[in-house]
Amino acid sequence: MIRVFLLDDHEVVRRGLADLLEAEGDIEVVGESGLAVEATHRIPALRPHVAILDARLPDGNGIDVCRDVRAVDSTIKGLILTSYEDDEALFAAIMAGASGYVLKQIRGGDLVDAVRRVAAGQSLLDPAITQRVLERIRHGVEQPRELRSLTDQERRILEFIAEGLTNREIAGRMFLAEKTVKNYVSSLLTKLGLERRTQAAVLATRLLGDHPHP
Repeated sequence: MIRVFLLDDHEVVRRGLADLLEAEGDIEVVGESGLAVEATHRIPALRPHVAILDARLPDGNGIDVCRDVRAVDSTIKGLILTSYEDDEALFAAIMAGASGYVLKQIRGGDLVDAVRRVAAGQSLLDPAITQRVLERIRHGVEQPRELRSLTDQERRILEFIAEGLTNREIAGRMFLAEKTVKNYVSSLLTKLGLERRTQAAVLATRLLGDHPHP
């Protein structure tokens, strides 16, 4: 049996997904939740093979849940369910270790197929897109010495600062809480020995000149 956990803030969606999956006979829904915080605690405890995670939730998002759950138990596969296609969200999903990223408009039979394939260890991510993400990460290794102390998240936030985005705008782009972005900004300023984000913007523009944000 393939054990599945459902995370979606709409109960009617969870009920529909549960009925669809359990009608197959080889899939069992072992738990469900409508909140990110609750799911982050419950998923590792229930140890499903696949967690279907809604990208947008009232208290967070499925991409962060995927990252947090896989940090605890990397055998749990994450399948991100989203209403629309978005390059930044896709990048974040790959960085979070998700095995797949599917639109909510997906046909029932295709979703069942996606769950089976992910449970079997396959990736549903387009190889070309995954390659683009890997290129971005590799460029990070080649970036100037000042940037090597930064994490991937901090480096991406620095790129957004260079583009003139506010913490709130960065939070929206990266599916993070505004407070989380503020903490990242403080951390990267400390690592770079700077006091203000305007200094970071100037430095980033200079350092990232050869590595523009895609």
